[in-house]
Amino acid sequence: MYSKILIANRGAIARRIVRACHDLGIGSAVVFTEPDQGAPYLSEAGEAHLIAGQSPLDSYMNTEQLLKVAKDIGADAVHPGYGFLSENADFVRQVHSAGMHFIGPSPDWIERMADKVEARKLMKSAGVPIFPGSGQITSEKEAREFVSENGLPVIVKPSGGGGGIGMKVVFDERELGKAILTASDMAEKSFSNGSVYLERWIADSRHIEFQILADLDGNVMHLFERDCSVQRRNQKLIEEAPAFGIDRAECESLADRLVGTVRKLGYDNLGTIETLRSSSGEYGFLEMNTRIQVEHGVTEEVTGVDLVAAQIRLAAGEGLPEMTDLDGFAIEARVYAEDPVSLMPSTGKLRVFRPPELYGVRVETGVQEGQTISPYYDALLAKVIAKGQTREQAIGRLFVALKAFAIQGVQTNASMLMGIIQHQAFLEGNIDTKFLDKHKII
Repeated sequence: MYSKILIANRGAIARRIVRACHDLGIGSAVVFTEPDQGAPYLSEAGEAHLIAGQSPLDSYMNTEQLLKVAKDIGADAVHPGYGFLSENADFVRQVHSAGMHFIGPSPDWIERMADKVEARKLMKSAGVPIFPGSGQITSEKEAREFVSENGLPVIVKPSGGGGGIGMKVVFDERELGKAILTASDMAEKSFSNGSVYLERWIADSRHIEFQILADLDGNVMHLFERDCSVQRRNQKLIEEAPAFGIDRAECESLADRLVGTVRKLGYDNLGTIETLRSSSGEYGFLEMNTRIQVEHGVTEEVTGVDLVAAQIRLAAGEGLPEMTDLDGFAIEARVYAEDPVSLMPSTGKLRVFRPPELYGVRVETGVQEGQTISPYYDALLAKVIAKGQTREQAIGRLFVALKAFAIQGVQTNASMLMGIIQHQAFLEGNIDTKFLDKHKII
C-alpha cells in the first residue's frame, strides 16, 4: 500500500479522497490555489501546498507544477479525482516516469476510451450494444450521407471530450452544417480536439450507467447501476441507485454482460460504462469513464462499498471488494452556485453555509462558511445524498435536506432541485434525459 498520496484536484472530490486516505492509514497531501485557500480539506489533509495560478489550465492542470510538488514531498502515488487530469493519458505516463503510481487505469486504457469513436468501435467489436453512429466527420457531405442512411434526428458529439460540451441535436438537415461547425469549434476550445461524430438521436431515453471494478489480475465485478437521466444541458443534476421501474433481471443481465466484456478486454481499475436506454428497452453504449464518478456516492450508499478506497486498493494491486446485495435506494442532487433565472454561475462570499445534519442524509462538499466562491472553477457547492429503504423515503429525506440547507451569499439551484423531486412525473419514475424540457419546474 502507498505511504503518501498527492491529490491533484480540489473541491468535494479532494475532500472525499482525503477521507479515504485517512480511513486507509495513508498520508494525504492536497494542493490549492489562492481562490481555494479557505477550503475545509486543507486542514483535514496531512499536508496542503499552495500552487501558482488561478485558471484550471494554469493551476490544477499544470502537470509540471503538480509533479514537482509530488516529488518534493515524497509522494509515491497521485490521485486525480474526476475532471482536470483524471483522463489524461500523457499525465499518467509522466507520473509513471517520475517513479510514482497513478490511482486509475493504465494510460493505454485511458487513451482508448478518450476517443469516443474508437471506444464505440472497440465496444461494438466486443459485443456491447451500440446505437447507429458515424466515424469522425471530416465534411458536411459525410454527415449528409450518414443522415441519408440513418435518418433524422441525429446528435453531433465531440469525439475527444465529454460533460455534454459541444453536443447538438439536429432535427432539420439544413441545420447540419452549422451544428457541426459549432460543435467542432466548441470542442477545439474545450478539449483542443475539434473532431466530431454523429449518433442517431434516441428520444425519450434514460441514462443508465454501470459501476465496474477490475483488479490487476483480470478479475472484474459490477456494483449495479445508476440512473442519471435528469439532466440540464446534457449535464447530470439528479442521480439514483438502483434505476427505478426497470426490471432487476434486465439491469443485472446487462451488467453481467459488461463485466464479461471488460474482463475479456483486460481493463484494470475502477470505471463506469454509460448507456442510453430507449423507451422500448433497447440499450446502446455511450462511453466509458475511466475514473471515479461525481455520483459515486449513491452506489456507496446502496452497497456499503467505499469506492474511493476500493479504487486506491485496486491501483495498489489488491483484489476486488466483496460482492454485496442492493440495500434500499439512494438519490443525489447537485447543488450549484448559480442564478436560478439566467443559470449563470453565482460568485461571492458564503456568509452562511450550513449543510443539514439529518438521519439518512450525507453531504459531500469542498467549501465552508466564510469561503469565497470564485469564477475560476466548477460552480458545484455540494452533493446531497439521501438513503431510504424505499425510493419514496429517499426522495422525502432529500427534499427535507435541500430545504434545510442554509446558504447565503450566493444564489443556488436548490429550489429547482426541490421542484424536480416533487414533480409528479419524477415521483412516478417517468423520467428521461429531456425531463426538464418537458416539464416546467419552478
